[in-house]
Amino acid sequence: MQDRNAPPLNPLPAIVWILALPIIAMEVVLGLGGSGIVGGMAGAGWRLQALEMFVFSPPLMRQMIETGVYPASDVARMFTYVFVHGGTTHALFVVVILLALGKMVGEVFRWWAVVVVFFASAAAGALAFMAVPGNAAPLFGGYPAVYGLIGAFTFLLWVNLAAVGANKYRAFSFIGFLLGIQLLFGVLFGGGYEWVADLAGFACGFLLSFVVSPGGWGRVLAKVRDR
Repeated sequence: MQDRNAPPLNPLPAIVWILALPIIAMEVVLGLGGSGIVGGMAGAGWRLQALEMFVFSPPLMRQMIETGVYPASDVARMFTYVFVHGGTTHALFVVVILLALGKMVGEVFRWWAVVVVFFASAAAGALAFMAVPGNAAPLFGGYPAVYGLIGAFTFLLWVNLAAVGANKYRAFSFIGFLLGIQLLFGVLFGGGYEWVADLAGFACGFLLSFVVSPGGWGRVLAKVRDR
């Protein structure tokens, strides 16, 4: 019998909303300011101000490493850049992936594990982006962090495929498709090295899952041995 009181959509884990709401709120405020609905003339410059305040800057990080001085506000940019975007479309795609992949990962991982994957992947993406020789472009947007969740989801697929004796490398078809599309857009419309940050975020999320997933590495070994 159908439960008439069941919600029309499966509820998302609370931690996913906690991560998504700052992105949504930021974009609503910046979008309203940019359209002139709020903030008047000053609102048009809010996005630029937010970018200046939150983006990750490779030259700034290199300077900190060279001098050995790490101001907290500048170190925080390794994580804060994921909450500000270049436009509404940019933010919308990030939120959609975050809600979709966050739901699938959050239903298996503990809440703190989702947080670790999200922010560690953001940091890994920033550091990989900085490591590109000569790269001085700013990094902003939540793709490296959500690619970390894609890495965690790939881990879950990889474990399940290995457990049933299927080709576990099929788990990487999704990330291969996404990166292929991204590279195609880069060739057609131009682009920078953001794909390096995304790939690093994915790798971080996948590898961290061996540690932070329920049962960790031992669960993986047990499933593979029980094939």
